[in-house]
Amino acid sequence: MDQSSRYADLSLKEEDLIAGGNHILCAYKMKPAAGYGYLETAAHFAAESSTGTNVEATTDEFTKGVDALVYHIDEETEEMRIAYPLELFDRNVTDGRMMLVSFLTLTIGNNQGMGDVEYAKMYDFYMPRRAIELFDGPAKDISDLWRILGRPIKDGGYIAGTIIKPKLGLRPEPFAEAAYQFWLGGDFIKNDEPQGNQVFCPMKKVIPLVVDAMKRAQDETGQAKLFSANITADSHAEMIARGEYILEQFGEFADHVAFLVDGYVGGPGMVTTARRWFPNQYLHYHRAGHGAVTSPQSKRGYTAYVLAKMSRLQGASGIHVGTMGYGKMEGSKDDRNIAYIIERDEFQGPVYYQKWYGMKPTTPIISGGMNALRLPGFFENLGHANVINTAGGGSYGHIDSPAAGAISLRQAYECWKAGADPIEWAKEHREFARAFESFPHDADRLYPGWREKLGVHK
Repeated sequence: MDQSSRYADLSLKEEDLIAGGNHILCAYKMKPAAGYGYLETAAHFAAESSTGTNVEATTDEFTKGVDALVYHIDEETEEMRIAYPLELFDRNVTDGRMMLVSFLTLTIGNNQGMGDVEYAKMYDFYMPRRAIELFDGPAKDISDLWRILGRPIKDGGYIAGTIIKPKLGLRPEPFAEAAYQFWLGGDFIKNDEPQGNQVFCPMKKVIPLVVDAMKRAQDETGQAKLFSANITADSHAEMIARGEYILEQFGEFADHVAFLVDGYVGGPGMVTTARRWFPNQYLHYHRAGHGAVTSPQSKRGYTAYVLAKMSRLQGASGIHVGTMGYGKMEGSKDDRNIAYIIERDEFQGPVYYQKWYGMKPTTPIISGGMNALRLPGFFENLGHANVINTAGGGSYGHIDSPAAGAISLRQAYECWKAGADPIEWAKEHREFARAFESFPHDADRLYPGWREKLGVHK
């Protein structure tokens, strides 16, 4: 059934929709299945995303007034844009606020499985001011971590972090010892996404040991330390129980604790539970699994840019954004736009110019194959270093110690900040210099001739 007469209006102008402030706009790359027309399929997509059905059903003028409308198509570039009236989206009974689950239910819902759509992938969306006001946004941001670390709360710079490896984690005593060894040189440690309350590492055994390790490292270095504890669980009650236990154990240093949630596999309800129940904690969004829909190889779902943008709406204090081609994860230099949309108050995305109207920023978290040798180029590409970097192998793989690995990361940041040549910088900074020997394959690729210049003969 061709529904384009109802669910498409190509005379609508995007600038008028934005000025009106009454619509959420979404841009997709959409291809109809063989034998279907583009506008007909786009209209069906909009109908399925809002008020439509596959038969003529009971309706009224109000219902027609909240139809999602296709307002732009370009068959050649597979471009489809849809305007969704704000009234379409479900709101909380308790406080009237918007919820991301409703946004996804409509914009990435049944339309992803329609027979006349070969694929459709959202690659940008626009939220009007009223919608921004109705989402939680972050309660804490990187400035809160800088304050704890004794840094300026504006442009406080690079936070050197790590992940306790292997990914599955360790038993309680070696886990805490690994944390202590890194904290002698670094700032921030996170659980990896599978770590929580495993049978070989029960939370109620490992957390007290981590607290002790943090206190000893703080006493020894005279510096504050940070820990991101995974409270991921299927049940909201379980998440809350984990979070409250962790805070109780850290006691006077509870503000040094972030809560990590596996936000993609756990979903918006998990993120919102952490955001609302623990508003005094930094909310660390781990996006494990996102590549199933965000990878360039996937033609359905949404992009990593869209995921990051949604995380800020939900209230993530920080989200992993990949390594922009500088680490082991899929990505390119242009992925810096994923960082810019979450950290700036306004930014021009692939389609839409988004203003955040003072909503707190979300920190880019850099993780996946990074070490001190890769950081200067990464910072140069990004244009700043106000990020959290969790380098697992880049810390524990350092030839001297995890603490030396952490120090080498900070020295790499200072090298970039000073605009220095990395080889010359290494001559005056031992931990950074030893990173060349620790990661020789990266050194050979990034800094040809380093052995001769640094006097390394093996």
